[in-house]
Amino acid sequence: MTYQPIVPRARLGFIIPSSNRMVEPQIQRFVPDGVVGHFTRIGMTNRHRAPLDQLMPRILDASELLGDSKCDVTVLQCTGTSMSGGVEGERKVIEAMAAATGRPALSAASALTAAFRTLGAVRLVFVSETAQDGHDRKLAFLRQAGYDIVADRAMSLANSDAYCTTPPAFWFDAVRAMRNDDCDAYFISCANIHSIDVIAALEAELDRPVVTSNQAALWCALRTAGIGDEVAALGRLGTMGLAMPAVAAE
Repeated sequence: MTYQPIVPRARLGFIIPSSNRMVEPQIQRFVPDGVVGHFTRIGMTNRHRAPLDQLMPRILDASELLGDSKCDVTVLQCTGTSMSGGVEGERKVIEAMAAATGRPALSAASALTAAFRTLGAVRLVFVSETAQDGHDRKLAFLRQAGYDIVADRAMSLANSDAYCTTPPAFWFDAVRAMRNDDCDAYFISCANIHSIDVIAALEAELDRPVVTSNQAALWCALRTAGIGDEVAALGRLGTMGLAMPAVAAE
């Protein structure tokens, strides 16, 4: 008898904060059939928080370990951490991760910017889970990356426990209250919250794309790995291909 090997369509690797409790269940819930998610944790938030360059050894160790699993793409999935070094710092992290694995790498920040580019979104309504200081650091990254923030709000949840236990209805009500028809898209930041569950309802209510951290990371990882399946539960973004960056004329 000849036995056929079981080969996944793709393997997606995610490096997540040790405190995160939402990335694994959300990725596993929405990943298409035949695609496998792999996860590893490092200290990068709360008591482990440090400047991005000081976190690099941990990030690269985790990248190499996921590389042992032959992941087709590796994602640093923490919005605040990936944005904390600014646009240039984030680019250096991705390049180092790709060098460590020999395969493509992403971060929460690069997945989000790919999502906004694909959606043609420059004018954003921005909502985050954190207190004002953390919100302002993300705001600085978004502005440095060229986005026009037409409205924003820090929801100031107390800690990681509050992030992952606050129900989806909270995010629906918060974003609906910030309706602004001048925006191109709504962005709900954080990889440790239940915002992915209200994407479709908010898009129907607001008639604009809604982008969340875990939605964008899964979508961008799939497209980077060559998986073009539509994931309707991920809203408008989930039905789209990956728009590549414009190349400047020489």
